Amino acid sequence: MRAPRPRRADIEAAAFRLGGAIRRTPVITLAPEETGLDAHVALKLELLQHSGSFKARGALNSVLTLAPGTGAVCAASGGNHGGAVAWAAQRSGVVADVFVPVNAPEAKVERIRDYGARVHLVEGTVKEALMACQDFSDAEGAPLIHPYDAFETVAGAGTLGLEIEEQVPEAGLVVVACGGGGLYAGLAASLEGVARVQPVEPDRCPSLAAALAAGERVEVAVGGVAVDSLGAASVGEIAFESAQESAVDPVVVTDAQITAARHFLWQRVRVLAEPGACVALASVLGGQTTVPAGQTAVVVISGGNNTTLPTLVEGVLVGA
Repeated sequence: MRAPRPRRADIEAAAFRLGGAIRRTPVITLAPEETGLDAHVALKLELLQHSGSFKARGALNSVLTLAPGTGAVCAASGGNHGGAVAWAAQRSGVVADVFVPVNAPEAKVERIRDYGARVHLVEGTVKEALMACQDFSDAEGAPLIHPYDAFETVAGAGTLGLEIEEQVPEAGLVVVACGGGGLYAGLAASLEGVARVQPVEPDRCPSLAAALAAGERVEVAVGGVAVDSLGAASVGEIAFESAQESAVDPVVVTDAQITAARHFLWQRVRVLAEPGACVALASVLGGQTTVPAGQTAVVVISGGNNTTLPTLVEGVLVGA
């Protein structure tokens, strides 16, 4: 049985539900002389969202649609979704248990704890954390808030697209990083008929590209600089079906390109994003995603939960 997929009306309903609880994050537009491209690049700064990433949208939408009387939830995450669920649960007076890989960035783990959630460290990757979380959910009866492959999560993430449409109405292209694909699927639904949505993956976490090549969802080995935010071993069913319906071809970028985009963002814009949030920008700066001359593309900068603060040594970003 196929997973239900949110459509535009579902995302509009989620936006109404979320109301003023979610920040309307700003957009900064870079002129052609700033990027070397013959086009404008509008950066949607979702790293300024509550909990430090776009994940707050789907997490809060999920919590707000719980059955009345639900007092506890659980989640599995590489860090950002866990922090978002912890924030949403604290805001709503719900207890949260969050399962993360033992090697998750300490800054992300501490953020989860700061919001009052109980952290469970799991040996392995996000896949193993999700399995442990499912076992906990089955035993304790706490609903599992999926990080990317649930109707409520995707619908909440899609509210970002409604903001983009209002803030940058001239944009015909929106470029977004894809891990499990919840944000990509949400944007594809909310912007259908409005703008083309281009998913981008690290070449060391290519779950969507591998699935489309195989004609079915498959597991891939994950690693690299963006693994803590984009390290889903298998793309979500909702995202996979969205990509098939849209006949989209994901592009991939290297760790070196991701790091270069991160440096660019800090040096030119003074925005400090985590590596996974720089994947979409890397594809634009590197030419894998082409922005037609004279047009405007929106690039989503999806999170800013960094492990360390940077220092500059002779103009080079160090320690980030």
